[in-house]
Amino acid sequence: MRLSRRGEFTLLLAATLTIMVGAALAPGLNAIGPALGMGDYAPLLITLPALGAIMFAPLFGKLIDAFGARPVLLASLLGYCLLGVGGALLHGLVWITLDRIVLGGFTAGVMAAGTAEISRWYSGKARLAMIAKQGMAIELGGVIFLFIGGLLSELHWQAPFALYALGLICALLVPLSVPSEGTRIPAPEADTAQATASMRPVMLSTFAAMGLFFSMVVTLPELMSQRGYGEAETGYLLSFISLVAVIAAMLMPKMVSRTSERSTLGIAFVCFAAAHGLFSTVTGTVLLASAAICAGVGFGFSIPLLNHATVEISNDRNRGRNLSLFAMAVFGGQFVTSALTLLPSQVTTLIACALLSLLAALILALKAARPVCA
Repeated sequence: MRLSRRGEFTLLLAATLTIMVGAALAPGLNAIGPALGMGDYAPLLITLPALGAIMFAPLFGKLIDAFGARPVLLASLLGYCLLGVGGALLHGLVWITLDRIVLGGFTAGVMAAGTAEISRWYSGKARLAMIAKQGMAIELGGVIFLFIGGLLSELHWQAPFALYALGLICALLVPLSVPSEGTRIPAPEADTAQATASMRPVMLSTFAAMGLFFSMVVTLPELMSQRGYGEAETGYLLSFISLVAVIAAMLMPKMVSRTSERSTLGIAFVCFAAAHGLFSTVTGTVLLASAAICAGVGFGFSIPLLNHATVEISNDRNRGRNLSLFAMAVFGGQFVTSALTLLPSQVTTLIACALLSLLAALILALKAARPVCA
């Protein structure tokens, strides 16, 4: 029994919710923040879900291992819709903070349970290809939801919150398109201690990759403004990065088959280094586009690959736990970059990130013959 095209679409649509948790409100943040009584703390609307994902991911991992991925996915989608849409009806720093943190927890549940479902229906190259599609869906969702969120925010400050109702749509699609029982993919019963050790390099690489990628998302708006670019031009640049990431994720399985997982990951960090270096020094359109291409390739060659590596080293006993650790690393990389806004110089931040990227690439090059999880 194979998962239908409709089932595949449902899992990919659910994956887009992970990026939408922040993207839905980002364009209208200046209006939404004061309306909710957030004052100067409006940026927390974007960063708090990442903190919630870090806090609650272990819980959802245990639930997946105990009850299965499908029930947890359904519960997470419903919680995502309720907390997301309901946020428009709350007011005040305390209530909004609690809402966004718990929303982040359900987002981690959607992410981990969705990938666990993919691992149940696919194996080998087909699994890698599907997880690559998942990465493509997430980045493409970022482009689409930023655009729609901007349009809705012009209608009314509460309108962007309606996007979170997509969680309910996905929850309705899952019972119709993703069977509760399917052909389980045989998985080696890996030793628990060995699997735990194998997750450490994956988590470190994931944390580093997401941190390096989002450092550009955090620093570029202010830096581009200082160099005379408008908000629309900055938006085009960030959207272009996401589009390149979609293409890179599509090409990632071919790159892995021609080289290796670790070599592909090393290329990703080299691309991150090039992107940070170019963004820190150039202003011309051609060179900015080159930097954006490097940034997109870095994401497309890293996060989907590390997601697949997590699935590959997991079994039925620890898959939920490992995927929750992966989610923690993803959202941890996002959350830590919020501190970069406190630094006095965006250029210094970009140069430091370029050096860190090169260091990561060098470490991977020294271990190029070993698999990512080793």
